Amino acid sequence: MDSLTLSGSIFFIIISLLSHSTHSLCTTTPLIFNFGDSNSDTGGLVAGLGYSVTSPYGRTFFSRSTGRLSDGRLLIDFLCQSVKSSFLPAYLESLGSTFSNGANFAVVGSSTLPKFVPFALNVQVMQFLHFKSRSSDLIASGSKAMINDDGFKRALYMIDIGQNDLSDAFAKKYSYANVIKRIPLVLAEIKNAIKSIHDNGGRKFWVHNTGPLGCLPQKLWFVQPSSRALDPHGCISTYNSAAKLFNEGLRHLCTKLRSELKDSTIVYVDIYTIKYDLIANASKYGFANPLMACCGFGGPPFNYNINVTCGHGGAQACNQGSQFVNWDGIHFTEAANSIMASKILSQQYSTPRVPFDFFCH
Repeated sequence: MDSLTLSGSIFFIIISLLSHSTHSLCTTTPLIFNFGDSNSDTGGLVAGLGYSVTSPYGRTFFSRSTGRLSDGRLLIDFLCQSVKSSFLPAYLESLGSTFSNGANFAVVGSSTLPKFVPFALNVQVMQFLHFKSRSSDLIASGSKAMINDDGFKRALYMIDIGQNDLSDAFAKKYSYANVIKRIPLVLAEIKNAIKSIHDNGGRKFWVHNTGPLGCLPQKLWFVQPSSRALDPHGCISTYNSAAKLFNEGLRHLCTKLRSELKDSTIVYVDIYTIKYDLIANASKYGFANPLMACCGFGGPPFNYNINVTCGHGGAQACNQGSQFVNWDGIHFTEAANSIMASKILSQQYSTPRVPFDFFCH
């Protein structure tokens, strides 16, 4: 990559960061509750299970590991910054968390199915309901620091889950047809989660679809597909086809729920298109080797090996994560997350097109 291209990329990212942090029109304190998997886990895995996420995770922004599976900030961190909110604390983090700006129930590895296992989506919703109940009890006892019913009603409820449901099905060698047959079951769980939160006062929802699964270095390394199984940008066609069918179902679900829950705002966000654009047009954003992990083992073309993953053994990280879309074979770099956030904040990928800060006007 030449210096001009790299400089352009860095400039784009800096402008993105500035735009995130200066245009919020919030008139009330932003309150956010997030449900999801590793794409939005801000420390739940480490706090809840004591799992070690070590350096070089977190090196770019935090200068230490925070439990986030990236070199720095996640998409959700940039979105929180856009409304001048502090980073969302993991619900399972008992030390140092006041939850004054909400809570993050997302945990690495989470899916919608099977239910009632840590930390399936329905379990995350049950944790939220417990959190809400305890907040009410403490307020009744005289506490003034907890979120009240009005706060829960005006809060934003973010949902970013489904990737692991598809990924796990493919990993278990399910046929493509059987993977697709599971999608309605996954969508039913997301519908149940939104309705349960609505039944308990939530009225503002922000729902992310899933990204191009077939473009992850981890999947490409596992499958080692022939060229016939790849799309024009080197991604596994069947994996991405499944993701697109899931996303189409999720879009229809959000449309249906808007008609059923007329007192609510339900925003569907097309993460897939944003992520695929970063891969298909990587050079435009200053990225090189969009299908290769920055942190991993084995070198090109994917720099991924399940036996030597980022932060373990002989895995090494690239010098400049800002030149990579993918961080560890599965998750995106802070640089990629920054551009994703900028695109989301543009409203061009949201249905309906409302600003992210709509919930705190």
